[in-house]
Amino acid sequence: MIIRWLLLTLLCGPLLLWQAKRARKRALYLPEALGRRSGMLGNGEPLRLLICGDSAAAGVGLSQQEQAFCGQLVDLLAERYQVNWQLVAKTGLDSAGLNTLLQQSYSHPNAVYKLDVVVVSIGVNDVTARRSKAEFQKQIRVLLSRLATDFTNPYVLFSAIPPMQHFTALPTPLNYWLGLKAAMLNQALATELSNWPKAQLVYSDLPFTADMFAADGFHPSESGCKIWAQLVFDAIERIVNTK
Repeated sequence: MIIRWLLLTLLCGPLLLWQAKRARKRALYLPEALGRRSGMLGNGEPLRLLICGDSAAAGVGLSQQEQAFCGQLVDLLAERYQVNWQLVAKTGLDSAGLNTLLQQSYSHPNAVYKLDVVVVSIGVNDVTARRSKAEFQKQIRVLLSRLATDFTNPYVLFSAIPPMQHFTALPTPLNYWLGLKAAMLNQALATELSNWPKAQLVYSDLPFTADMFAADGFHPSESGCKIWAQLVFDAIERIVNTK
């Protein structure tokens, strides 16, 4: 995989650079979804949930949070739990940016934040920034270390970086090149998570179809978020049932 990525970089470097600049210039920039970013819903067993990450977590491409990943996941969980939830996400974040945002959002000295489950959406911007596997893995380690110490060691579910070769906004071979990079960073993510008993990677082998993308061809649509939310809900159910 690394060899294929390096060969493609060497053989198609100028074309990839031109396509990347052109795709960025032509990109349809959509706002983050409107709506609440915290609350409590449901009447079952208490579940303290944090959803954090990048523009996909923030609901870019959808008008309301209820349609986005966060809203759909909370609705699923609320059928069985009393969910005390918060969304901390921002467009453009990479792994280092997420660590900074969490530091800013939870900055009270000597505070201990009680959480049961954290769901993380991060990595696409690390791919586009050509973050090395070592640096990406280092940032994930920093994130997990802080969650374990300051957030009462919750279960942490990382959504796998999506296969970017299927993003309809990206031309070929740029999409293939980014898809290879995404797969490489997913390997680094899986390697790091293997060191943390309460962390796991959530991924899907379902084929990507055009209806899973928002109007920009880059972020998940409402139907894409529904599939994503169901995958994470199932993972949380497995955790709860094995505690």
